[in-house]
Amino acid sequence: MTDATIDLARDLIRRPSVTPDDQGCQALIAGRIAPLGFAIESLRFEEVDNLWAVQGGRNTAAPLFVFAGHTDVVPTGEAARWTYPPFGAEIHGGRLYGRGAADMKGSVAAFVTATERFLARQPDPAFRLGYLITSDEEGPAQHGTKRVVQWLREKGISIDWCLVGEPSSRNRLGDEFKIGRRGSITGNLVIEGRQGHVAYPHLADNPVHRAAPFLAELVGIEWDQGNAHFPPSTLQIANIQAGTGANNVIPGELSVQFNLRFNTETSVEDIKSRVEELLKRHGLSYQLDWHLSGVPFLTRDDGPMVGAVERAVEGVLGSAPTPSTAGGTSDGRFIAPTGAQVIELGPLNATIHQIDEHVAVEDLKMLSAIYERLLDELDAEARRLRG
Repeated sequence: MTDATIDLARDLIRRPSVTPDDQGCQALIAGRIAPLGFAIESLRFEEVDNLWAVQGGRNTAAPLFVFAGHTDVVPTGEAARWTYPPFGAEIHGGRLYGRGAADMKGSVAAFVTATERFLARQPDPAFRLGYLITSDEEGPAQHGTKRVVQWLREKGISIDWCLVGEPSSRNRLGDEFKIGRRGSITGNLVIEGRQGHVAYPHLADNPVHRAAPFLAELVGIEWDQGNAHFPPSTLQIANIQAGTGANNVIPGELSVQFNLRFNTETSVEDIKSRVEELLKRHGLSYQLDWHLSGVPFLTRDDGPMVGAVERAVEGVLGSAPTPSTAGGTSDGRFIAPTGAQVIELGPLNATIHQIDEHVAVEDLKMLSAIYERLLDELDAEARRLRG
């Protein structure tokens, strides 16, 4: 017996949409939701395809809920190392295999089928229902959700509630959901010295020696102690490089790349000022460029989204999910700063970006049921707000 969610997930996986190439995935999605009354906007920014769609858009006073996700996937690596073809979307042992099965074409398929069933029962919901789908989440993420959010701002469109279909589950479907994410900022640092012969150190200035006390102090900084929702902020050195490859040359510069994952207790301004103050205190000549990937966000339980997700999961699976802020960044970092309540809920993350990425067939069916239940919960909330 076929299942609509599984069939759509397989159709999406069979399209080799390695970032930023959408390979027609968004056209397939649009073709499914347009007959349901969605107004479709295909937005192409640079080489990136984006889909924006809204149902019930004329009722601008109603809250806007958006399913957000991506159709692009990471490269497969050597296909011969996969047990099953990475874009074959084969089912074996109750598991659907393929690149994007868990991250996140399975979730996108569940969005669509949940929407179809919900609108068949409730063709005139009390809230507006939208889709924000991009082909630039796994890549630089500059012309995808980030650019669409800018476009929405220019149009005066605000998202109230958002569900990102990232694979949030740890050990079983629905055991965790994300209520926020840490911020991420990278420092690209060059410590300047003077190159010379190792036998004549008085004629040179070794930046490695100069930087060593600074680096030791940098990695020992306690940025904060975290809070009830986030662990303490942390810094990791990701790359360090100096020298010409010759053992008789003192290097002229040292390059260090470091990254901080930071919570709501520490600001971008505080990070920059503490690092730069430390560099100056150690008397270093340096160049430092910062790259901010995203600021931390947190969706508190004083709005409807947290409770609605908890009730939806428990209603379908019989157990309540645990809120979490663990993991890396997601496109939620671009949506949350607009004031939207953002939650992430999706399948298991155990095989994402790996060879033989897969998702349990039954999990995708249940995920679609959870999304449908969430739409019911939000409809009830919107009717309550409307009075």
